[in-house]
Amino acid sequence: MAQPMVSIVIPAFNEAARIGDSLQKILAFVDRAPFSIEVLVIDDGSSDSTAEIVRAANGNTLRLIRNGENHGKGYSVRQGVVNSTGTYVLFTDADLSAPIDELDKLFEVAVRERADIVIGSRAVDRSYIQKHQTAFRELGGIVFNQMVRLLLGLNLHDTQCGFKLFHRERTRTIFEKQTTLGFGFDPEILFLAARKGLKIREVPVRWSHSEGSKVDPLRDGLRMFSDLLRIRWNDMTGRYRW
Repeated sequence: MAQPMVSIVIPAFNEAARIGDSLQKILAFVDRAPFSIEVLVIDDGSSDSTAEIVRAANGNTLRLIRNGENHGKGYSVRQGVVNSTGTYVLFTDADLSAPIDELDKLFEVAVRERADIVIGSRAVDRSYIQKHQTAFRELGGIVFNQMVRLLLGLNLHDTQCGFKLFHRERTRTIFEKQTTLGFGFDPEILFLAARKGLKIREVPVRWSHSEGSKVDPLRDGLRMFSDLLRIRWNDMTGRYRW
């Protein structure tokens, strides 16, 4: 296969209940897309049948990469980026809360504006949200975004939406500097991109809350907040020097 235009990276941990349906939708999108696409599923040490379901999927452009043990979402996304070959890399959550055809919207902005990163956003225009999270989760997201703005200086509305497009070559060094392996990896990647002077664009995408999220609002929320402090400390102590 010639170099694909886009690599779709899907981190998956114990996603047997929905990975099959999500792959069907993604592979159908690949078949009708006007550009070439490869699909990488990163199985992050699942103890269920996630890997077997991916192997059984009928897709010539589909690859499975297995982590020997569970490391975290950030680690898996980095594995996907490092092993991808596309000009652009899309990271999407396994539940497809943002429909896969929203990729067209991000890709168009990336090409037209020569953006290095285009992130899907639920907060730029909340009318695109088709099914909301609980009020507690939405409030937590708003508070976390304010902490991201305060601690990292990122003027973005939504760093946590699991739908982001990267120009692979221009952002590769960012993933090489990444230190956050869990759910709080997104702010670090975007912070590093801003520090490097890369062009980031934020685009509203259709989004529907999917039950079965692996994120615990309290436990993981505290970890993600501590990640923000660690990212700021890393920057202050020169950990991110290029």
